Amino acid sequence: MLCAWKSSVRRARGVLGCEGARVRSAGLLVLVCSVLAATLNAQELPAGPGAKVLEARCLGCHAADLVVSQRLSLAGWTGEVDKMIRWGATVDTASRDTLQAYLAAHFGPGPVSSNAATTPATPGGSIYQRACLSCHGSDLVEQQRLSRTGWVREVDKMVRWGATVSETDKGALADHLAGHFGVR
Repeated sequence: MLCAWKSSVRRARGVLGCEGARVRSAGLLVLVCSVLAATLNAQELPAGPGAKVLEARCLGCHAADLVVSQRLSLAGWTGEVDKMIRWGATVDTASRDTLQAYLAAHFGPGPVSSNAATTPATPGGSIYQRACLSCHGSDLVEQQRLSRTGWVREVDKMVRWGATVSETDKGALADHLAGHFGVR
C-alpha cells in the first residue's frame, strides 16, 4: 500500500514539476506514516483508562514496543512521564495521573527471576536489589550483556534519570552487573 502511494507521489511530482509538490508530498507522506504508526501501535495496547492518553500523548513520538519493553514501577513511570513533560510533552494533571497508573498496571516490573533472587549478599548485589529492581524487572537487566564500561555508562544514565546510587556505590554496582550480566 505504501509503495503504491509513493509511486503516486512520484507521478504527481513529475506532472506538477515544482518544488511545492515535493514539499506537500513529503508532508503528506509524514502524515500518512504517522497515522498508520499510531493505528498499528494502538492495536498492541491493552484496554484501560490510560490507553487513549497513551495513544494521544505518547505514540506520536514513540512506538508502542518502546513503552511495552520498559517495565517500570509506578515511581519509574512517574519519573519517565515527568521527564517527557519537561522535554515538551503536553499532558494535563488528570491525564498524567491516569497515564501513570495505566503504565504501571500494564507495563510494570515482572516477577523477579531466579538469578536475581539468588543474588549474592555483596555490596553490589544489595545495591542491585535496591536501586535496579525497584524500577526494572530482572529480565530487562539480564538481557543487556554489557561490558563493565557499558554498565558504568548505564548506571550513570540511570542516576541522571533518578536512580538512587551514591557516587561511592557506582563502582560496586558496575562490578556486580558486569560480573553477573556481562558480555559472554
